[in-house]
Amino acid sequence: MKKILTEIYVPAIGRTFDIFIPSEQPMYIILDLIKKAVYEISEGLFVPDKNTAICYRDDGTILNIDKTVYELRIRNGSKLMLI
Repeated sequence: MKKILTEIYVPAIGRTFDIFIPSEQPMYIILDLIKKAVYEISEGLFVPDKNTAICYRDDGTILNIDKTVYELRIRNGSKLMLI
């Protein structure tokens, strides 16, 4: 399984995290993994809920979580934002 290194910015806590994500998985699975990872890495500073979304950092477009990472054209170095 190919993994992609992404930069995830979390404005609620003002921190950025580098996280590897699998490219063939649908984004709804990846979003759950990212929420859990950020919660753990931030030592509970960021507490996700059912409304937590992920978007492109540059323009704020919310990602379609039914598409795969590959279909969303997320590549190594992509900058995303968890809101």
